[in-house]
Amino acid sequence: MVVGEHRDCFGTMYPDNLHLRVGRTNRGKVFSVQLQRTAAMMPAERKITVDTEQWDQCTACPEFNSCYKLCVAKVALESVVATA
Repeated sequence: MVVGEHRDCFGTMYPDNLHLRVGRTNRGKVFSVQLQRTAAMMPAERKITVDTEQWDQCTACPEFNSCYKLCVAKVALESVVATA
């Protein structure tokens, strides 16, 4: 790895919170969210899954702390944008 560059998976533990699609699994490297419509005017049913094998790989990565901080920052920003 070249100094200043990151792995391709850097910052991808969570799915893209701004573009979650109903009726399919929205995947991040570690965490996935599945949204299913229930009935009209009812919020979508949500199911969150964790790939523990990927989590173990991530926690063993030398970039884990920086990557995790970026992932959490992205989720916070996506939450702000989604409610604006």
